[in-house]
Amino acid sequence: MADPSSSDIDALPDRIAETFSGMKVLITGGTGFMGKVLVEKLLRKCPDISQILLLVRSKKGKNPKQRLEEIFNGPLFEKLRTLRGGVEPLLEKVTIVSGDVSEPDLAMSEPDRQMVIDDVNMIIHAAATIRFDEELKKAVLLNVRGTKLMVELGKACKNLKAFIHISTSYCHLHEKLLEEKAYPPPADPHQIIQAVEWMDEETIATLTPKLLNKLPNSYAFTKALGEALVVEAMEQGMPGMVLRPSIVIPIWQEPLPGWTDNINGPTGLLIGAGKGVIRSMYCKSNSYADYLPVDVFINGIMIAAWSYITDGITQSYIINFTSSAEIKVTWSEMIDAGREIIMNRVPLNGVVWYPGGSMKHSRLYHNICVFFFHWIPAFIIDTLLFCLGYKPVLVRVQKRISKGFEVFEYYTNNQWDFKSDIAQTVRQRLNARERRDYKVDAVGLDISKYFEDCIRAARVYILKEYDDTLPAARRHMRVMYWVDVIVRCIFWGLILYWLSGFMSTSSTVIADSSESPTVIAMDA
Repeated sequence: MADPSSSDIDALPDRIAETFSGMKVLITGGTGFMGKVLVEKLLRKCPDISQILLLVRSKKGKNPKQRLEEIFNGPLFEKLRTLRGGVEPLLEKVTIVSGDVSEPDLAMSEPDRQMVIDDVNMIIHAAATIRFDEELKKAVLLNVRGTKLMVELGKACKNLKAFIHISTSYCHLHEKLLEEKAYPPPADPHQIIQAVEWMDEETIATLTPKLLNKLPNSYAFTKALGEALVVEAMEQGMPGMVLRPSIVIPIWQEPLPGWTDNINGPTGLLIGAGKGVIRSMYCKSNSYADYLPVDVFINGIMIAAWSYITDGITQSYIINFTSSAEIKVTWSEMIDAGREIIMNRVPLNGVVWYPGGSMKHSRLYHNICVFFFHWIPAFIIDTLLFCLGYKPVLVRVQKRISKGFEVFEYYTNNQWDFKSDIAQTVRQRLNARERRDYKVDAVGLDISKYFEDCIRAARVYILKEYDDTLPAARRHMRVMYWVDVIVRCIFWGLILYWLSGFMSTSSTVIADSSESPTVIAMDA
């Protein structure tokens, strides 16, 4: 049977876009990595959406309007600007609601609050601190109290059809197999909120280890508490769902392959290894993490909203958005693929040392390698930089890497699996057009090509290393290769010289000690 033509597919209905037709959608976290991709997709695929309301705060001297205009003028929205004829048509579809999820009453004005209560049909709550090592007070105020305030706002909305809470599949770490159901929170979220509101930061810092108990960081703890608040509200009748994505990584396909606005997760790891500053990792190389390209998850949000609203679901609706049931990439495979791309195809500028190193299964061996291959070179190079009149940077970079490793190692040396039955069932109902336009499967994924897109995009949009610098980067990489070879030869030559000297000395000592009894005997 022949595949349907593009025109045949285009003739099929787009029920996802139809679901958002005429809707007013309030989004928190819309200026973050995930939020930007969500806003772009809604504006591009749902032209009949009535209005997107973005809860935005002032930041770094820029008011909400300035921040939004800067985002809309960025590379992520280039395709949409071309499609819609500039930034102005985009701004007409977006209403800024000045506020802050971490502040009491969301820092919203009364007119804005009333507008939301009267008009909003859907709330997508994506705002959260994703810093794993965030101070507990700040994490609670944003991830827990902020969620509680958003739930209260959602309950007050007169025309709310769905409250969508973005959780994480890594917030119930005691469950080695995470099912699509609610789990008891690690503490009472209401009591935790009350406690951090009146305690000072020093007291909370003292109590943090006891509060976290066996959880490794404030992120997992507070996301679990926030999820519990939404589940509680759903049980009380609020129309809502909890979506649990795994580790969200750069765009796979659209609108800009490989795009990201941060160096968290695997992207930062590949950049660090590619620059030559990460040469050892304490990690089970054959284990894998669960990754989800951000565009796949955004498609999943829209599909879940369609399914929830059109089916009139009233029971708890918790969906795990994960990928490891279809495709598994081990840490070793990811590092090897990234190293090959950076060495041979897309080298980075200013490589400190030729990319190398390996994963260590022994913490002691890893710590020894970190001392010799991370810290000692960092001190030597920073000293040279200081003597040449430049600002030392590598010791500071290594401190950040070490801090990141403290969080990272927990996840690389443990393994979790996830059930995703609901997500699998819902996507079977999509027609050919919806499967193409809202892709949520791994069909057609080329891991090597995807990693190359990620590195190219990070090179341009994060590191500001543009394509015209690639020839110089390739030349520098070849130089660093030979520097690495020469240094290795010298190092092993010195080791062999030392060993030969040691063996020679040992032989002399042994020979002398063996002759001594003979001399004594003759004297006797």
